[in-house]
Amino acid sequence: MGRISKRFELSEEERFELEKVSKSRRGRRDVSSRAEMVLMCSQGVRVSEVAKRFSTYPNKIIHWRDRYLKSGILGLRDADKSGRPIEHDVKKVLEQVKEILLTTPPEGYSEWDGESLSKRLSINKHSVWKILRDNNITLKRRRSWCISTDSNFAAKAADIVGLYMEPPLNAIVICIDEKPSIQALERKQGFVHEKSGKVLRGYKSTYKRHGTINLFAALEVHTGKIQGKFTERKTKEDFIGFMDDVVKEHPENSQLHVIMDNYSSHKKHDKWLEKNPNVTFHYTPTSASWLNQIEIWFSILTRKSLKGFSANSVKDIISQIQKFIKSY
Repeated sequence: MGRISKRFELSEEERFELEKVSKSRRGRRDVSSRAEMVLMCSQGVRVSEVAKRFSTYPNKIIHWRDRYLKSGILGLRDADKSGRPIEHDVKKVLEQVKEILLTTPPEGYSEWDGESLSKRLSINKHSVWKILRDNNITLKRRRSWCISTDSNFAAKAADIVGLYMEPPLNAIVICIDEKPSIQALERKQGFVHEKSGKVLRGYKSTYKRHGTINLFAALEVHTGKIQGKFTERKTKEDFIGFMDDVVKEHPENSQLHVIMDNYSSHKKHDKWLEKNPNVTFHYTPTSASWLNQIEIWFSILTRKSLKGFSANSVKDIISQIQKFIKSY
C-alpha cells in the first residue's frame, strides 16, 4: 500500500499562491508541476498516486513537499548547482549582447538566438542563456506595434472617441469594416488525453479547403447590435450595397455616424452621400484601424466561433457566423 502523504494545512494566501504558480504559463514548467504536487500532498493524496500523476518517483514528491514546507515557493526552484562559477563580467557581457542584438544576424539566419550569440561572444551557450534569463531578455517572444504617421491623427482620433463617449443627440454611431477571405476549412478534431493526465483539444494536422467568403459587418456602438452581409468580393459596389442595407435598418430621419478605416473601397462616395444626407462618414487616422470597435468584435468572432470550427463548405461558414451573430 502506498504511503499516505502527511496532511498539512495551507493558509488561503499560500493556497492561492500555489494555484497561481501551478497554472502559470509564463513561469518554468518544472516549478508549476512542483506547486501542483504540493497542492495534492496538502489534500492527503497518497504519495504513490502523486508520483504516478507526474510520472516520477515517490521520493521526488517527498523531496519537493519537504522543500516547500521548509522554504515556501522559493524551495520549489532548483538549488544553485555547485561547480566552477561563470568567469565573466556579467554587466559587460550584457552590454555586448544588447549591442549585438541591434546588428544583422549571421548570414542565412533571420534572428539572433542563444547559440549564435555564444559563438559571437566566444562564451558557453548555457552562460549566455543564463544571462538572458536573469535580465528578462527573451529572443523568441514577439510583440507587434503599429505607429500612425497621419499628420491629423489627434483631430481624427478625438472625433471618433468623441462619437463613442458623447455622440450627438439622437445620433446612431455605427462601426463598419469587412473581414476578408474567411476560409472554410474541414479538419477532424476532438480531445486528446495525454499520459500526464491532461486533456487537451486536438486536431488533425491535415485539412481540406472549401473556398473563402468575405464578411461585411456593422456594429451599432451603443446597443451592441451586429448586422452582417456575405460577399464573394469586397469592391466599392459591395461596400455601397452593404451601406444601403444598413441605412434600411434604421428610420429615415435617423442621423447615422459611420466609422471606418481608410481602405480604398470606403472612399469617394460623394454621390451616394448626397442621396443619403442623414449619413456621415468618419475615417480613422492612417494605420489606426484599431480605433474602430468593429475590430474588437472581429476578434471575438474569430476566438469564439471560427477558431477550431470545421466546415464542409462555404455555406457552413456562413451559417456558423449567422448563428453567432444571433447568439451574440
